Amino acid sequence: MERPGEKLKRARERLKLTYRDVVRASQQVAQRRGSDEFAIALSRLADIEHKGTVPTIFRIYSLCAIYRLNVADVLGWYGVPLESLPAESLQTPLNETHATGFGAASKGPAAPDIDFNSTTFLGHMIRRWGKTGLIFLNGWDLRQHRYGFIGLEDYSMFPILRPGSLVLIDESRRRIAADGWTTEMDRPIYFLETREGYRCGWCTAYGDEILLQPHPSSPRKPERYRGGEVDVIGQVTGVAMLLDAKKPRRTRSATVPATSPNQSGTTGVQPDGPCPA
Repeated sequence: MERPGEKLKRARERLKLTYRDVVRASQQVAQRRGSDEFAIALSRLADIEHKGTVPTIFRIYSLCAIYRLNVADVLGWYGVPLESLPAESLQTPLNETHATGFGAASKGPAAPDIDFNSTTFLGHMIRRWGKTGLIFLNGWDLRQHRYGFIGLEDYSMFPILRPGSLVLIDESRRRIAADGWTTEMDRPIYFLETREGYRCGWCTAYGDEILLQPHPSSPRKPERYRGGEVDVIGQVTGVAMLLDAKKPRRTRSATVPATSPNQSGTTGVQPDGPCPA
């Protein structure tokens, strides 16, 4: 199996670059970036190619810039699979509702040709993508959205949004709607950032104030914020969650308030899509 250093050497030779060409180019990168960390000495370049020396993240940046390589691909050569980062994060469960930055800069594998009108076994997709692969099913443009995760102790929107749900948030939908729905399942759900953390729930705007409303079944009380105390990140437009028979626990403090019916996320932002009932 070809070593990472050998792949970098092949990329250099394909461009007909000498060691000195690469050293000179890396020094220029370091000068533009204002840090010597990006510079690559001739002896270090030789060690990277022939001795298996692992370059620092700064030198990987320089090599990718010089060789026109994709950073994610090069990190993959060294055993760092960026595409698995979202799924990997789910292996470290957090009780607090939080925002995540996965998806904006990463590109997931293209969805296979599946007829979603029929019952389909998705086990192979889950094994390949991890749980976060569920968000790709609707084919939304991930560059304009973020992931959201409902905290494991957050029952503020239960049963519409269950603890541990993965949600999608559309950052272009930040204006709180005053009408347009007939049932709680149609009412928009918003994802907010406050001084205490992230919140997710139904919202009502009163001038420069926002009232955050939990689901009636939640022990959480409504919260009122002034304009400088809260930032509307966006509207929840998709959700992936496990359905179980567990009843909500009465926690000491609910992490996130309720959100709009069409939206379903408390931790993060991602592509649009209607939330399941």
